[in-house]
Amino acid sequence: MTHLIEPASSGRAKCRACGQPIDKGELRFGERAPNAFGDGEMTLWFHPACAALARPEPLLELLAEASHAELLDDAASLQRDAETSLQHPRLCRIAGGQRSPTGRARCRHCKELIAKDEWRIALGFFEDGRMQPGGFIHDSCAAEYFGSDEILERVRHFSPEFKT
Repeated sequence: MTHLIEPASSGRAKCRACGQPIDKGELRFGERAPNAFGDGEMTLWFHPACAALARPEPLLELLAEASHAELLDDAASLQRDAETSLQHPRLCRIAGGQRSPTGRARCRHCKELIAKDEWRIALGFFEDGRMQPGGFIHDSCAAEYFGSDEILERVRHFSPEFKT
């Protein structure tokens, strides 16, 4: 199973990490996986930046091949983000940020309630070929939970409206 980088042929595919469409002609990363519904393989499509943040191992496998890495203008930045994700595995769980609509969710780190209208970071786990919701953490618990300070840009990537 070899992963691939190619321009999107139609613009119908959505990124498996952020859920946004991949525009026609835009470069996309394809992670090859066994087909869960039959024989053969299936391809999971990602924006290259989303793959670096959410699926670092397959992207690094592809970047190790010089023929694919040269297609990407920002291969060095993608490699740096993917390597950081491997060093701090919980960073791959970041699925965005938002204000808490209620005060009922508990932080997965400190187990305290997240107050209404307080900023929280959404967590997701990559299972069955897509990101599955995995709870929330306080933005103040983020550095300790993730073991890294490289959090804000990742949250903004998945939720541009997130502000500190």
